[in-house]
Amino acid sequence: MQLTVLPLLADRMDEKFDVFEVFLETLEKNETKLEDGDVLVISTKYISNSQGRIVDLENIQISNEGLDVSKKYQLKPEIAEVVIRESDKIFGGISGFVITSSDNIMAPNAGIDKSNAKKGKVILYPENPYLVAEELRRKIFLKMSIHVGVILVDSRLMPARIGTSGVAIACAGIEPVLDMRSKKDLDGNPLKVTFQAVVDNLATIANHKMGEGAESKPFAIVRNSGANLTDRKINSLEMAIDPDQCVYVRGLSNPPKNQ
Repeated sequence: MQLTVLPLLADRMDEKFDVFEVFLETLEKNETKLEDGDVLVISTKYISNSQGRIVDLENIQISNEGLDVSKKYQLKPEIAEVVIRESDKIFGGISGFVITSSDNIMAPNAGIDKSNAKKGKVILYPENPYLVAEELRRKIFLKMSIHVGVILVDSRLMPARIGTSGVAIACAGIEPVLDMRSKKDLDGNPLKVTFQAVVDNLATIANHKMGEGAESKPFAIVRNSGANLTDRKINSLEMAIDPDQCVYVRGLSNPPKNQ
């Protein structure tokens, strides 16, 4: 069967809200039903909005460290301060962008986003994204008696590429990675290090249909994905590695010595 993506038009929400209840209303308004085996993809910004993870920059008190980061990377002091608070580690950056890591998620400016936020405010990453995804999966099962996967998606710049693509910040009910090791390529050679990032691939596919501007489509249903669904709890370490083990981070941190 052919893979299909069904983006759902939803109302914009300005205050804290119950994502599950809004999702049920959105299904009804779009005259769509969730089916057993589907994968539900939800924008992280929509989840953050539901949690009230919106910061008014006028209320930010700036520390000395915030001022230092602001000057070093030409960021507004308020933005620099929020970046520090939301990051576990700062690797470096360029004018206007700081490369950070939080819970092994690498992102420019700690994933802080001005888009889809009112002037003077920014949206942060959601709190406890894996717990959010798992709770939604369970509520869907209890309400509809179906098994689905849930993915929380964000858009991300990729190294040395123009434009953004989707990336899974968290997931539940779906095996996030397919181990391809020991399988053979077209020439019969065994694959030694290949893992297929299933949830990231589905996140990118869904993100393409959901849009990133004024589309107001924070939900998408991916049908006939072929992904393996599961009832076990997904650990965040299954989807990410420590940045110090990342080939890009290690490679750029250790330039070749002059011969």
